[in-house]
Amino acid sequence: MLDIVWDMETSDPDDFITLLLLLGHPMVNLKAVTITPGTPDQVGLVRRALSWFGREHLPIGAFDLSHPKDCVSAWHHRVYGRAPPSWDAEPGPAVLLRECDDATILVTGAPLKNLGAAVTQSGFSLGCWVAQGGFAGANLVPEERQLPAFKGRLTCPSYNLDGARQAAQAALAAPNIAERYFISKNVCHGVVYDADLHAIVGEVKDCSLSLQLIHRGMEAYLKKNAAGKKLHDPLAACCAIDHSIGVWAAVELFRGKGGWGAEPSPGSSTHIITDYNRERFIEVLTAHAGSARSGGIQP
Repeated sequence: MLDIVWDMETSDPDDFITLLLLLGHPMVNLKAVTITPGTPDQVGLVRRALSWFGREHLPIGAFDLSHPKDCVSAWHHRVYGRAPPSWDAEPGPAVLLRECDDATILVTGAPLKNLGAAVTQSGFSLGCWVAQGGFAGANLVPEERQLPAFKGRLTCPSYNLDGARQAAQAALAAPNIAERYFISKNVCHGVVYDADLHAIVGEVKDCSLSLQLIHRGMEAYLKKNAAGKKLHDPLAACCAIDHSIGVWAAVELFRGKGGWGAEPSPGSSTHIITDYNRERFIEVLTAHAGSARSGGIQP
């Protein structure tokens, strides 16, 4: 099983769906969850989810428990109920410092405040970081595979990297992270949970509590958003579980005019996705006990 730590937020369904996926996936040992910004409402929501899987004692880290807003979207409350606020969380950077090591994969789906603070601490090390964020442009993605919204672009804003830019730069430069993998919006914006994928999940949902809860959440989402939901963070998590889902380019990330970009850099320990295997992604997303093969990004 792959040792994974998940760093998340809750303004979008993506992150919570990813939490549910990781909690029940047969190839994953979820070691800890860290939250940005880390409000009591967010901590309460995550603690409720952990209780569904009998993982109440899993470490939770919050970057800012004193944050004045709730930071939990209406979708979470409507679908899964309003969880009571909880202050039962450690400082997020401290959780990462303790739980990350050379054999652990950190998957991030939020601005990098927790990671940015952790990488500056003595003793921090991480085998592999898989980040939803960054941008692979026209210099990396062949024209026929570029999504229409990004056709010809070399740079683009990236919410998770721009949301804590100094932290992102610190994590990119940190020598104590062995490997980095980025999930570019030029790929993940083409990965959509729509009616067809919902039907596939529905066929196998009874095999897994994760899939039952994901199906429930997306059933409600699709009723209000028939076109579906882009699966940014679940793609990142599935790529962490099985590296072969993605086509990867060795790069160096940079922040330039118009946002983030990436330049080819053979031999680099930083990689960005330029295409993906949809069939394998769905296999990993819908895996139940005994069905997933090992192939994760190895720290």
